[in-house]
Amino acid sequence: MKAVEPCVRRPHGLKYSLTLQDEDGHRILGFDNAHPIRIGAGPGAKTKIEYDHKHEGERVRFYCYTDAFALLSDFWKEVESIVQERSL
Repeated sequence: MKAVEPCVRRPHGLKYSLTLQDEDGHRILGFDNAHPIRIGAGPGAKTKIEYDHKHEGERVRFYCYTDAFALLSDFWKEVESIVQERSL
């Protein structure tokens, strides 16, 4: 995490990238605001571009950033869940 000047892309003034990787270095989970994601396609779809998001395998979803404490808490909660699932 790094403090940055607040801007449209990062209004909370924080640039972050948190990842969980498997033994081979493939990302299993990631929370970041390093690049925009777009949702919406096809007729009638509304396009929304956001920077705060999470990667779950190949899926990318918006992440509702509130503060750094919640970000770290959400990340570690999901890491714990994944580690428990994989250890069964």
